[in-house]
Amino acid sequence: MPVARAFRWSNLASLAASAALALGGCMQTATPVAMVQPRPDLDSMAYGQPYGAPQPVAVASNGGGAIAAFSNSFAASPGPMPVGYAAPMAAPVRNGASYHLDAGDKLRVVVYGQEGLTNSYAIDAGGSITMPLIGAVPARGRTTAGLAGEIAARLRNGYIREPSVAVEIETYRPFFILGEVLAPGQYPYVPNMTVESAVAIAGGFSPRAKRDVVTVTHSENGGAMRAVVPLGTPLAPGDTVFVGERWF
Repeated sequence: MPVARAFRWSNLASLAASAALALGGCMQTATPVAMVQPRPDLDSMAYGQPYGAPQPVAVASNGGGAIAAFSNSFAASPGPMPVGYAAPMAAPVRNGASYHLDAGDKLRVVVYGQEGLTNSYAIDAGGSITMPLIGAVPARGRTTAGLAGEIAARLRNGYIREPSVAVEIETYRPFFILGEVLAPGQYPYVPNMTVESAVAIAGGFSPRAKRDVVTVTHSENGGAMRAVVPLGTPLAPGDTVFVGERWF
């Protein structure tokens, strides 16, 4: 009996030691226990992974098992990235050598050595200027250099052997402003003016005016283009500005 009892206690001790070793193996492991992905925010869900976001990280156990891997996932996740929106810049209005003439522009035409031809000429509603000797000369859609060349060609045809002609803009055609301003109407164009300065020339906004954007109609070469623009947009000669009424 003492021998059998001792053998039984020996078996129990062996089983206890085996169980302890098995539990120890479950609690400690050197292999990865979780694959952590960055938490998706609204931008990444809508547009994909943001630039510079960390790649998925394999987290190894350091004694805490799955709980430690879960905690590390929150530490490694990036926060939402701010998104900026920039308004497009308005292109400057070119009123120099590339400016296209139209009705209402007033020009100074100089024909060197010909006092009778040198004078100021306004472009009429038909888009032409009328000069002595050569009559009506089409000006609409031309540049000042192009018009000078046309005048010289006509003078060379039976009038002056080698004419020298220069054309410059004396006064630009007016602009128009309508709608919710204190004094709508037609006003002389000032170089480099904007929608905001046009509103100021017309006496400012009325109490019911929509003050953030306006509608501008631009005509060139027989066509018209209409756009809703901010107040800082440059204006061209002949443009029509319409200030709308706000709803509240």
